[in-house]
Amino acid sequence: MSYNQLNEEEKRVILNKGTERAFTGTYWDNHEKGVYVCKQCNTPLFKSDAKFDSGTGWPSFDDMIDSNVKELPDADGRRVEIVCSTCGGHLGHVFKGECFTQKSTRHCVNSISLNFHKES
Repeated sequence: MSYNQLNEEEKRVILNKGTERAFTGTYWDNHEKGVYVCKQCNTPLFKSDAKFDSGTGWPSFDDMIDSNVKELPDADGRRVEIVCSTCGGHLGHVFKGECFTQKSTRHCVNSISLNFHKES
């Protein structure tokens, strides 16, 4: 499988498990309808109707598309990392039990790990 070309900042986050600063990403305040896909491989990850404002400064979703997001124990031993199940690209972390939504799940995602396909 061939992957999309990444710039240095995208590589820092997606390949090296970095984090972009809160309230700086393209999609943290996006309210358009559509689908968020993996920036590296274009796998559909989240629908806009699963997005909610958590006040954290990163895009937050309470559900994923199918099983396209994989959960892994984080190296810090306290959090759970989320990656694209197709290419393994770092997306962010998942938090459960915070009660932001009925599903009580928050996929906290770096905007830089995503592309957005607007609903037509």
